[in-house]
Amino acid sequence: MKTAVEWLVEQILQKVQNYEDGDIETKEDPFVVEYVNKYNFNVDLTKFVEQAKKMEKQQIIEFADQYGTYLLQGGTMSAVIYNETFKSE
Repeated sequence: MKTAVEWLVEQILQKVQNYEDGDIETKEDPFVVEYVNKYNFNVDLTKFVEQAKKMEKQQIIEFADQYGTYLLQGGTMSAVIYNETFKSE
């Protein structure tokens, strides 16, 4: 399951590597990965942000439904539960 932020980044940004033809990547001088706007600033990204907000709200509700009682009773959310719930597959 993707988080709302991961989904948003995937929708509006693309990864590019900063290198020129003939460059060789080394440990000392790795290629730089940058994120750039997929739409070259000519698309209103508001719809993506609004969708991500809805997704985030739903994820919070689902998390509260699943773990809310446990947390209210003094339980501690482990990294395992967090990873199972929020980390990408």
